[in-house]
Amino acid sequence: MREERSADRQTVSRSHSSGPTLAARIGQNIGMIARDAIVNSFMNSGVLPRLVRPRLWSMVGHSIDRSATINPSCYLGAVRGLTVGARSFINYGCFFDLAAETTIGSDCSIGYRVMFVTASHDPGDAHRRAGAATSAPIAVGDGTWLGARVVVLPGVTIGPGCVIAAGSVVVADCEPNALYAGSPAKWKRDLAPGTHGS
Repeated sequence: MREERSADRQTVSRSHSSGPTLAARIGQNIGMIARDAIVNSFMNSGVLPRLVRPRLWSMVGHSIDRSATINPSCYLGAVRGLTVGARSFINYGCFFDLAAETTIGSDCSIGYRVMFVTASHDPGDAHRRAGAATSAPIAVGDGTWLGARVVVLPGVTIGPGCVIAAGSVVVADCEPNALYAGSPAKWKRDLAPGTHGS
């Protein structure tokens, strides 16, 4: 009987040691709470002038050009991994999950509530269709304009000089200097190349 109890305790002990400890989980939660309180509440509030926000985002670990303009109410899923180039504009309520890097070039215009989703899942079985977590970076080329509520999915590169119509879902790479629209976003027509075009 004692041997069985001892074996049961060892099994329980091993099962608990295979995952993060309680202290580690508490530490992770405190880290997320601190990030949300400092970055997603204070730094992204309307109280701060929008021209100050690029400097604050850079101070916590992002690479934001000082000439960029960032409006309030954006969400940052991590304290690193976002790059924004010179003179780019990010409008209200944009979402950056930052499971992988997101790079926005120079002279870009990012509309209201655009979502940059770098996280996904491998397909699972019938028990749980969302399998193992995956992530892939997103890159937006110089001079690009993303309309309101565009969603950019993992691994996408949008070429320089593109226009992505409002409400589009970008699931694949976009060639430079072109208009894309729809869900999924499809090529509609070429645009005249500018100083950023290839």
